[in-house]
Amino acid sequence: MKVILLQDVKGLGKQNDLVNAKDGYAKNFLLKRNMAIEATPDNINIMKSRQKAVQNRMLTQNAEAQEVKERIDGKKVVIKTKAGENGKLYGSITTKDIAEEIKKQLNVEVDKKKIVLHDHHIKTLSINEVPVKLHSGIVAKLTVVVEEIE
Repeated sequence: MKVILLQDVKGLGKQNDLVNAKDGYAKNFLLKRNMAIEATPDNINIMKSRQKAVQNRMLTQNAEAQEVKERIDGKKVVIKTKAGENGKLYGSITTKDIAEEIKKQLNVEVDKKKIVLHDHHIKTLSINEVPVKLHSGIVAKLTVVVEEIE
C-alpha cells in the first residue's frame, strides 16, 4: 500500500515521503496512529503543493537573508560604555546590546539570537569580529568596537 508519511518513521522514511508499506503495517499502525495518510491522487497533489510552498518560503527567506548580509557584512558598529581600570567594563555587552546598536547605526533589524558571541558576552574594551548567522549557510561578519565613554 502506498502512503504519504506525516512524520519521520524509523526504517521507512522521512516526513512527506511517498513510500510503499505492507498493507497490515500501513492500516493497523501508520494510519491508525496518524503517522501517514493513504496516497490518493488528491493527497499526492496536496503534498506536492505543500512542498512547493515550503520551497518558495525558503527561497524568499534566503533572498532576504542575503540582502541583510550585504547591508551589514564588513561594517563596523561602535558601542560606548563605562569601563574601569585595565579596560574592564562595568557589566558586559550582550547580543541584545549589539542588535540594538545595529538597528541604530546601520538601520537594519537583526534578531539577537542570530548574533554569535563565542565568550557569551564582551567584558573588555576591544575590537571583536562577530558572526551573524542570518540563514542556513549565510553568515555576515560584523566588527564590534567597544569604546569607553569620555
